[in-house]
Amino acid sequence: MKYIDIQLGFGDRSPGTTGHQATQDWIRTSVTSLGWIAGLQQGEMAGHRISNLIAFKKEEPPVIIIGAHYDTRMHADQDPNPENRLSPVPGANDGASGVAILLELARTIPDHTVPVWLVFFDAEDNGRIQGWDWILGSRLFVSRLTQKPEAVVILDMVGDAELQVYFEKNSDKVLRNEIWNIAEELGYGSYIIKQEKHSMLDDHTPFLEAGIPAVDIIDFDYPYWHTLEDTVGKVSPDSLQVVGETVLTWISRYK
Repeated sequence: MKYIDIQLGFGDRSPGTTGHQATQDWIRTSVTSLGWIAGLQQGEMAGHRISNLIAFKKEEPPVIIIGAHYDTRMHADQDPNPENRLSPVPGANDGASGVAILLELARTIPDHTVPVWLVFFDAEDNGRIQGWDWILGSRLFVSRLTQKPEAVVILDMVGDAELQVYFEKNSDKVLRNEIWNIAEELGYGSYIIKQEKHSMLDDHTPFLEAGIPAVDIIDFDYPYWHTLEDTVGKVSPDSLQVVGETVLTWISRYK
């Protein structure tokens, strides 16, 4: 929750803003302070400068990638009040929650696991805005991959106080079963639910298109999506614990 508070303190974190740059700098400082190596991957997609952050323990190809986007949406176009729809989204859940779990994973992932990369994707969240598209950061990242990982897990909107994470229809079925079974074993089956519901275009999509097993862990029933009400009060530490512990357990057991 502290990590979410810090991110919201930077204000608007949409690409090109001072808050976006402050978030990027803070993530980089945070992961390096935890003993990870942090690299900045820069390039251009759809005419926009993209900056992904990649964190790893050793300079070796990843077996697992855990990803989340750190940008926020520049327009709250789903807000019920039309006067708010050109304002930036605070992004407590949509952006900050995934980043918060990745940073906690950076603190808690054991040294003896298979090689893991934590990737903080840029420019995920501004599709349907003139001149922009969705998932630009992950598309750049996949276009630069020289060796395919075995598994990719994307965390997006995972802090909802009323957490309900269903099977995402496009996700790799073997991988999602592994993770959802662990959640059930940990007693979280009422939050991470073994039923299909939504079909998402998200940062897992470019990996799937490249033939890489990937899963999207997302609660898309979040009622404050792309509104000014996506604030800290709508996020729960219990939900962060459920998702974070599930993913950490899966990583720790991966062979």
